[in-house]
Amino acid sequence: MSPYNFVSLRNIADAILNRTILSPVLIFGLIALYFGCLIVISFYTGRDDSNESFFKGNRNSPWYVVAFGMIGASLSGVTFISVPGWVDGSQFSYLQTVFGYLVGYGIIALVLLPLYYKLNLTSIYTYLGQRFGSNTYYTGAWFFLVSRLLGSAFRLYVVADVLHFLVLQPFGVPFWATVAGALLLIMVYTNKGGIKTIVYTDTLQTLFMLLAVGFTIFILKDKLLQPEQSFVCYIVDSSQSQVFFWDNFGSDKRHFAKQFISGIFLAIAMTGLDQDMMQKNLTCKSLHDAQKNMFWFSTSLIVVNVMFLSLGILLYDYAASLGLAETGDRLYPAIAMGGTLSPWVGFFFIFGLTAAAYSSADSTLTSLTTSFCIDILRFENQPKAAQYRIRKRVHWGVAVVMFLVIVGSRPFVSKTIIETIFEIAGYTYGPLLGFFAFGLLTKKQVRDKWVPYIAVLSPLLCFLLKSFSTQWLGYTFSFELLPLNGFITFIGMWVLSKSENTSATHPSKTTETP
Repeated sequence: MSPYNFVSLRNIADAILNRTILSPVLIFGLIALYFGCLIVISFYTGRDDSNESFFKGNRNSPWYVVAFGMIGASLSGVTFISVPGWVDGSQFSYLQTVFGYLVGYGIIALVLLPLYYKLNLTSIYTYLGQRFGSNTYYTGAWFFLVSRLLGSAFRLYVVADVLHFLVLQPFGVPFWATVAGALLLIMVYTNKGGIKTIVYTDTLQTLFMLLAVGFTIFILKDKLLQPEQSFVCYIVDSSQSQVFFWDNFGSDKRHFAKQFISGIFLAIAMTGLDQDMMQKNLTCKSLHDAQKNMFWFSTSLIVVNVMFLSLGILLYDYAASLGLAETGDRLYPAIAMGGTLSPWVGFFFIFGLTAAAYSSADSTLTSLTTSFCIDILRFENQPKAAQYRIRKRVHWGVAVVMFLVIVGSRPFVSKTIIETIFEIAGYTYGPLLGFFAFGLLTKKQVRDKWVPYIAVLSPLLCFLLKSFSTQWLGYTFSFELLPLNGFITFIGMWVLSKSENTSATHPSKTTETP
């Protein structure tokens, strides 16, 4: 094809998009095309509609596919929209937390994954039942269910709100109908294949998300930089690119020690102790493959987060040049769909936004279904046909509950949701952190019937301390509330421990799984 023909075709495409890029009809068509791809994937991966496939993916997922897909699942719509908007005020301080993630992921790969594979777990909370007893087991499972439900509901809310504004609101469709439609589409492509389907759909979703960010950076770079300017130098020289903060330990949430230590425990709790994230790892063929997946995933996550933060600088600089007042979660959508950039930015933004929404929500529905069936209903003793029916009903039930949480939380959602999600995690994942730490670091048994009270008391104490720490201690909490919560739970379990020791730290009995 000659250069003339290439330019002509590109100009024709740009002209078409320029006339229609803000059209809700076109946006709806793009989303429909995207879901067509997901449904095709689910058709091939969901042909084996069994519990083994739904819960474990038949333990034959390639590790590199899992690693790439986990990038999108860990980032979700919150990172896609909130992290660039978070640059204003927080600068690049979030990278301090990401560096802490590396240490946390190392602990997951070297400590937690070997335990999960040794016990042949489907639900990771089965370990708590073997180690301590049924009350600790149920408490840990319920804390995961609440944690993941709230976190994923807020993640999906961010993207549903934007898609509603761009696509369905112009037609008078209410917000609740947008959310219901989004969840229904997820059910269409996950109802059969479960985690086996999600491993592959996450890969597609991650690809679209990274293409959207990369293309937006490419376009904004040409708009803002002089021909002789280096992109790296432009980002480094920006007043918003400071990474490390060493001053004001007590009052500044961005201090390195707070962010780095919090990152370690956030990674352990929100990945290593999270059924959603670990269920993907447990679909790998072997422990060695799962560990390779974790190491490659963790290193690539640094690069990806640098991309998102760099995009934030470009977005704020471009908004300033146009006199736009948008900040936070609305900044990226306002610029991508505002018509001042290439229409292709809007095109990729819609795909990236849709991918970001569903890369987290779809796997959450599957992991919540898994945990509720195995940990709460304990359905492994039921006949196979009964297990199948229960799984289907629970899957739909989880979708209904998530719908109610998303719609009901709308009046209370803050401007930048990523901080809200991490704050929720500090309260809800803390007891899980304490449970697993006590089980792995000690040989003590506890008075199992009292453990639920400790699990409730610990977050309450943390809430009181966070509310009054500035007044009482002159100290402002950031994400380090999570390790504090876990430590209080650990101490509570120590107080409740029995006098005799036991060798059950690493139970050898394997768990019967469906």
